[in-house]
Amino acid sequence: MADESNTTCWSFLDFRQFYGAKFNEQKLLENGERGDMPVNNGNSSGIMSNGNNHAKRTRETTIFEQFQSQGQHSSLSNGFSSNHLDERPQKPLLPPFESADMRALGESLCKDIIRGSPDVKWESIKGLENAKRLLKEAVVMPIKYPKYFTGLLSPWKGILLFGPPGTGKTMLAKAVATECKTTFFNISASSVVSKWRGDSEKLVRVLFDLARHHAPSTIFLDEIDAIISQRGEARSEHEASRRLKTELLIQMDGLTKTNELVFVLAATNLPWELDAAMLRRLEKRILVPLPEPEARRAMVEELLPQHDGGEQIPYDFLVEQTDGFSGSDIRLLCKEAAMQPLRRVMSQLEQRQEMVPEEELPTVGPIRTEDIKVALKNTRPSAHLQAPKYEKFNKDYGSQILH
Repeated sequence: MADESNTTCWSFLDFRQFYGAKFNEQKLLENGERGDMPVNNGNSSGIMSNGNNHAKRTRETTIFEQFQSQGQHSSLSNGFSSNHLDERPQKPLLPPFESADMRALGESLCKDIIRGSPDVKWESIKGLENAKRLLKEAVVMPIKYPKYFTGLLSPWKGILLFGPPGTGKTMLAKAVATECKTTFFNISASSVVSKWRGDSEKLVRVLFDLARHHAPSTIFLDEIDAIISQRGEARSEHEASRRLKTELLIQMDGLTKTNELVFVLAATNLPWELDAAMLRRLEKRILVPLPEPEARRAMVEELLPQHDGGEQIPYDFLVEQTDGFSGSDIRLLCKEAAMQPLRRVMSQLEQRQEMVPEEELPTVGPIRTEDIKVALKNTRPSAHLQAPKYEKFNKDYGSQILH
């Protein structure tokens, strides 16, 4: 065991070559084609024993078979497709790191890479046309038409989405992950903060190394105010926190010195808490405001569709009464209105002593106008009081597209 390689540091090609050669040689021996040749299982001697080496070969055979079956049944493993198992992967999952510790940190960050699609289209986000246009300009177009985005017109490296809670900032990030076909890193404070001294800065460095390795890539920093608030403001700021902030600033500033397309997308509800150096690096700062009347009407019509034979849903009344509601508030309002017919059915079921079979359950009726009025009384907006503060920050630091 002393002279065997450490399998955790092997690439897929190394792993396969080692075990493929070993078990191919073993098959030849079993078929009688090389019966006169001793089998060398990685030991210095060429003598094959019937004791420990047999158990060792059994264990290694199991590892090899598990690895091979995992590659055949997995749709994505270490960056390659199961349809091309016999081909060498175009790019390994991890870049070459300088130490085993950095590699271990890189493996821990790989779980934050979104493998599947969140299935959020631009069309499913109502309103927010300014934010969607800027995101397309920063992420989609440079990938589709890189010829135009060179020199002074190089793509934006960072965008900050700020606004009241529940207005669609995370939905925009999901749309970027769905539409832009880039490697998407979903990063929160728990991803880059460690209890071990010095590991937080290393995690930030490894994160950007991974992003450059998998470029074009997008790093989404959700609730970025929890990671890099203003430095020196709090007397209780720990040295480790300050080192983490400094490393993040250094890595983001270093992005402009590389040719890889790495895009940082950040979201926050407290933009005034961010450090001034971070605001400079987030070149575009986009307000995600409370929905306009047109967006509110589109949301209500999608969540509460009109059914044949039912009462006419007062969409105009709903749009008028939901001024100051966020997108999340409107969804809660529509859910509360849809619960009223179900509550009437539940009250009927509670009067029965026996359990009603599923095929005999009464039908839930349509939504009435009084149901919507009751829902409006039971649901209040959650973020309208802070709207002027966001408007002031947008006036001082925000980015707009002027036609």
